[in-house]
Amino acid sequence: MSVKKAVVLLSGGLDSTTCLAMATEQGYACHALSVSYGQRHDAELVAAERIARHFHVAEHQHIHVNLDAIGGSALTDANIAVPQDQEDSDDIPVTYVPARNTLFLSLALGMAESIGAWDIFIGVNAVDYSGYPDCRPAYIESFTALAKLATRAGVEGTQNFVVHTPLIHLTKAEIIKRGIALGVKYEHTVSCYQADKEGRACGRCDACRLRKQGFFESGVPDPTRYQ
Repeated sequence: MSVKKAVVLLSGGLDSTTCLAMATEQGYACHALSVSYGQRHDAELVAAERIARHFHVAEHQHIHVNLDAIGGSALTDANIAVPQDQEDSDDIPVTYVPARNTLFLSLALGMAESIGAWDIFIGVNAVDYSGYPDCRPAYIESFTALAKLATRAGVEGTQNFVVHTPLIHLTKAEIIKRGIALGVKYEHTVSCYQADKEGRACGRCDACRLRKQGFFESGVPDPTRYQ
């Protein structure tokens, strides 16, 4: 009896790591996919390596794409400062990376089709999503429809691709509690938008703020290493 396969997008951050743990717990043979896209916080890719080894993934693929050549985001353009100590806002922040999740999911879809997997996991979150439009349920639903129309497997197959978003309606505190129960070592993860080469967090960007708040509300000690 063959083991069901899943492609799991693994950034090396808190959310994607928890998502990998949940896919593993559900019995999938996880094929992790990490993308180097010109992000200034590339220490997360080193973290992704550690995490993939910890969860004994079936394989860990790395793809490089130059989104920094496009720019338009504080995460890919050194001339745009990463906001620090900001209050919550309804505006889409400058840390939004144009087309990032669409690109990531497209790469994951191609990988899934090539290895015969019908399941894709991505750790998007619509509760603490920081205003990113490509983390909403409506976006995921639209991409799932695209996957059926745009692939040979989707057109000819007897199954449909499923994009799993197990964190999409959870708070950061709930995500952390789930991860702890599944054996996630959050000290191995990097969430900071401007982590240094050693993976130490700034403690002041939006990602750090949401992460610190999540650990506080969960009652779990924060293992993050700060600069």
